[in-house]
Amino acid sequence: MEKFDEALVNLRQNLRDGKKQSEFYDLFLNSAFFVPILKQSEQVEKSGGVLPLITEADGKDYLMLFSTLERLQAWDAETPYIEVPGHLLALSTTPPLHWALNVGTEYSKEFHPEEIAWLRDSVERCNAEAAEAAGARQA
Repeated sequence: MEKFDEALVNLRQNLRDGKKQSEFYDLFLNSAFFVPILKQSEQVEKSGGVLPLITEADGKDYLMLFSTLERLQAWDAETPYIEVPGHLLALSTTPPLHWALNVGTEYSKEFHPEEIAWLRDSVERCNAEAAEAAGARQA
């Protein structure tokens, strides 16, 4: 069991424990995830970027995330991917997109748009505080 799995188990066993929630979300924001992307197409090549693979289930759109390359490859061995830090995922995801973490494992988790928005707000607040502190040091 990897450290991230342990944090998820602790979160599930202690849903009302703010410390366990904090530990899980802090680890999430400071970890990197493997995100499946669409195979290169002319449109993607022209823009110079990549497009994430979005899957649909039960009328909801999901961005798939995997904590290890092995888990991604067990889900789909052929899909291309990029590695993205959790804090960048939070900043770049907009509603109504959901996240599906580690699908196909006992350590899977669905993130709802409200939860993702809360994470984005947390990252933005931390970034603003860091910028303010850096500005104060330069003054």
